[in-house]
Amino acid sequence: MRNDSSEALFVGRQPILGRDQQLRAYELLFRNGQAPCAEVLDGAQATATVIVNAFAELGMSHALDGREAYINVDAELLFSDVLELLPRQTVVLEVLESVPATAAVVQRCLHLHEAGFSLALDDVVAFDARTARLLPMVRVVKIDLLPLSDAQLAALVRQIRAAAPNVLLLAEKVETRSQFDACLRLGFSLFQGYHFARPTLIAGRRLGHSQQALMRLMGQLGADADSSVLEATLKPEPGLTMNLLRMANAAGSGATRTVTSLRDVIQVLGRRHLQRWVQLLLFATDARAGRASPLLLMAAARGRLMEAAAQHLRPNDPHLADGAFMVGMMSLMPALVGMPLADILGPLRLAPAIDEALRDGAGLLGELLRLAEASENGDFDSMAQALRTHSRLSPAQFNRAQAEALQWAHAIGREAPAADAA
Repeated sequence: MRNDSSEALFVGRQPILGRDQQLRAYELLFRNGQAPCAEVLDGAQATATVIVNAFAELGMSHALDGREAYINVDAELLFSDVLELLPRQTVVLEVLESVPATAAVVQRCLHLHEAGFSLALDDVVAFDARTARLLPMVRVVKIDLLPLSDAQLAALVRQIRAAAPNVLLLAEKVETRSQFDACLRLGFSLFQGYHFARPTLIAGRRLGHSQQALMRLMGQLGADADSSVLEATLKPEPGLTMNLLRMANAAGSGATRTVTSLRDVIQVLGRRHLQRWVQLLLFATDARAGRASPLLLMAAARGRLMEAAAQHLRPNDPHLADGAFMVGMMSLMPALVGMPLADILGPLRLAPAIDEALRDGAGLLGELLRLAEASENGDFDSMAQALRTHSRLSPAQFNRAQAEALQWAHAIGREAPAADAA
């Protein structure tokens, strides 16, 4: 295996939520980005080595902030000894549906189970002989919702529950609230899909009081308003001011001393950072019970990832990096507030490059947004195409940026205020 194999590895990620819609885990997706594969990776052993090395080099265990990482395992990879170098407290080995339940496979799964690894069965759509043979060794069964009717899904759940009452059920491809609610009623514990990030547009919907103040503040910052104007906007909102200071102090904003007032934020952090925390606080006010909503984590990670990518592409252009962060955050605003993007953008008068990227996916910022979305969806073809276009951003650099963005987002999430605090 050549030493540059890690440069050819693409990493994607998809969130896994619990019944309370809080983030519980990620599925990490790996694919070799060079062709032909044999020139870079020599069989399953080399594939496992690359994944293990990438996991270590990217610091994914730290970046995931205690959450589990689901990793796809095919028949060849299942038998690689290198697989056992992965952190067993963090990793869930997801046995793909293509892996047959041969005697050797059953024995290998039993060995991994006894060694302390958690196993999951992927894409289960029927209770067949294969499922029955592997079920005693697995902790999680992932059920693909797409091909199943409501009646078929309910019957499958009953069969699995009868055979393994304590196994956790994970619903895959949950794209709507109604699907989520139906799976809740059936007793599913985990959910994979972007239902939480899909806009539910409500006619006549208006921003909440706190959101209005934050949006006004964003517009004022964009127009370079005087500090006294900014302070006047937040004076009637003491809860928002406290939460803004709390988040700014919490997540490594670069200040050398604790900030205690809005004027401190402006003086110590500068307007760039103030604008960033205002954007993040818009999402944080949607959190419940003092925990970060997955939408906050997704928006923060997307913004930070796009910012890092922009810095790699144009190291001496801070305006591009700032714009990339804003585009990443603002791209999820429709899901947050339940309003069309055009209605949100209208009063803000954003810079043309930011506005056009959000509305039409135009320009370099639009390209970076598509790259970030592809990494979230595990769309490796789109990732490869985008990274080929921007040769100054290698897959390895992008992977490291993803890990750093996740770590940063989770640091913010630990300090996210509850909705009633705002």
